Amino acid sequence: MKKLLCLMMTAALALSVVACGSSSSSSSSESSEATESTDSEETTADSGETFKIGVIGPMTGNYAQYGLGVYNAALIAAEEINAAGGINGYQIEILDAGDDQGDPEKAVNAYNDLLDKGMQILDGTVTSGACIAVAAEAAEKTFLFTPSGSAVDCITAGSNQFRMCFTDPMQGTKSAQYISENGLATKVAVIYDSAADYNVGIHDSFIEAAAEYGLEVVADEAYTTDSNTDFSVQLNKVKESGAELLFLPNYYSDDALILQQASDIGLDILFFGVDGMDGILAVENFDTSLAEGAMLLTPFSATAEDELTQSFVAAYEEAYGETPNQFAADSYDVIYAIKMAAEDAGITPDMSNEDISAALTASMMSITLEGLTGTSTWTEDGECDKSPKAVVIENGAYTMM
Repeated sequence: MKKLLCLMMTAALALSVVACGSSSSSSSSESSEATESTDSEETTADSGETFKIGVIGPMTGNYAQYGLGVYNAALIAAEEINAAGGINGYQIEILDAGDDQGDPEKAVNAYNDLLDKGMQILDGTVTSGACIAVAAEAAEKTFLFTPSGSAVDCITAGSNQFRMCFTDPMQGTKSAQYISENGLATKVAVIYDSAADYNVGIHDSFIEAAAEYGLEVVADEAYTTDSNTDFSVQLNKVKESGAELLFLPNYYSDDALILQQASDIGLDILFFGVDGMDGILAVENFDTSLAEGAMLLTPFSATAEDELTQSFVAAYEEAYGETPNQFAADSYDVIYAIKMAAEDAGITPDMSNEDISAALTASMMSITLEGLTGTSTWTEDGECDKSPKAVVIENGAYTMM
């Protein structure tokens, strides 16, 4: 119920915001006067001409596929929205991405740098640890909408924080449910990084839900980030356990090595991952045939035949020469959800970050987005409500199951 009090307190604010934003005849001098009259402790954009949206994520390093996908998709969404008239008559400007390399300290530095550049709204951050750190800084100040930060604590620091993806526990629970209800296996094994919050959160909820859904966990093997190059011990235990399916709540770089080494020992088993596995097909020097038949829980497939997906994939491939992943789809939906909430609230770029944040927060529960990742609504706790989906890798591409 963390947002209930906020909504009550901001109701009057939201109404005044709508009235303020309804006039399209305000001159630049009027915008300047409004900015100057704002409380000096509030963060105000340098310019009232555009909405400035920041993106923070790993643009380099092991998880760059995630961050680059988020940033690239935000640019595509902004270009489309601007071509259609913008938000409340104003254009969107996506600022240069902040590269945090998945590191919390670097993420906070990137956040402060983007604030200096006039950021009013944040599409990010991308990874959970970095998101938790930035959320603490942005609480009640800058509207934060993470496309992929899945740890529960990513959006608990303030009422002005939302997410597009499922939480880690929800991914684990939904994976167990999917495996059981689709008859994929009854005996399952798990290999996971016990030193990473993302992996542990999914692992723990999966183990708990497995019993509920009639799955027998016959091998539960851990590794740490410091030992993520040799999985022979864990894989041999899985092989000896008689498991029919190996659940992998890890990031794609680790999963690629696990699949390679599973092949090396002749382990014939089904593989089932979560959204962190998305990106495995683009790992350098990875034989993608080893991922044939692997499944993962994800709300997006680039091979889906609906018009929205086809249009987005075509635009992304034309712009960047590669197929977009789930993280890109999440980010695209984030920008369009921001647009819907901004139009519902009637915000304008000359408002302070705090006022923009409060107005968007009040409007998020009023919108329903028909996006790339499904039909999404949001609860007062900032969580996204949509149906889980899974894809299978066939002929080197993700195909919706």
